[in-house]
Amino acid sequence: MTYQGVLTKMATEFSHPIQYFLIFENDFINMNQLLDKTISIQFVGYQCLNCALDKPIFRQGFCKSCFFEIPQAADWIMRPELSTAHLDQEDRDLDYEKRVQLQPHVVYLANSSNVKVGVTRKSQVPTRWIDQGAHEAIEIVEVPNRYLAGITEVALKAFVADKTNWRTMLKNEIVDENLVEWRDRLRASIPDEAAEYYIASNQETHIDFPVLKYPEKPKSLSLIKTPNYQGVLKGIKGQYLLFEDDTVFNIRSNEGFIVALTVH
Repeated sequence: MTYQGVLTKMATEFSHPIQYFLIFENDFINMNQLLDKTISIQFVGYQCLNCALDKPIFRQGFCKSCFFEIPQAADWIMRPELSTAHLDQEDRDLDYEKRVQLQPHVVYLANSSNVKVGVTRKSQVPTRWIDQGAHEAIEIVEVPNRYLAGITEVALKAFVADKTNWRTMLKNEIVDENLVEWRDRLRASIPDEAAEYYIASNQETHIDFPVLKYPEKPKSLSLIKTPNYQGVLKGIKGQYLLFEDDTVFNIRSNEGFIVALTVH
């Protein structure tokens, strides 16, 4: 059976373990059902997630011109402290920026390779944690806009990491942490503007991933260098497919690539 379509990040369903779905225009694949099966991935071409043209993907699934023009790829996406919609100030598209920035956001701690701080829209909990491959997470504050979440994250980065080591995460070399204690320790470092939004009574969320075998020395598959790959799927964690030969394929970093996926 062969499926073909444009890669976008896998949809997820919170269960034990997490259920993963690869969604193409005309196909819908439950990836959990492919565990222990041999699959092939063939690079077919590009399709920008914004303009839909066959142009090389630059970043985040967008071609270069779209990446530097559309609001979905503006700097405040990666650096929420740069948000300005709460001041009624436009960056690229004020209507879009108000829709996204002026809604409840969460600053959280997640443990994937180590404890890290992050920001997401409240509507993306726990999806954001699943996508990062976190096996445990907890909210610290819930604020009414993206700017307040951003300045809180910046303040807490002085005391806790804000990056994940993807190799450590995929090898599952992780240590359980008491995130309630971490949350309480960091409370004093929350900026005054966000202090009233501190969450004092929540507990950790625990996440189980569908993995039969973790890679010992993960090596990342590049469809540009290796346009045809075949392997036995052994697990899914974060947005990565994990194969028996220690090859790992990051769906998220290959958004906008057209692929043919064959199940043998």
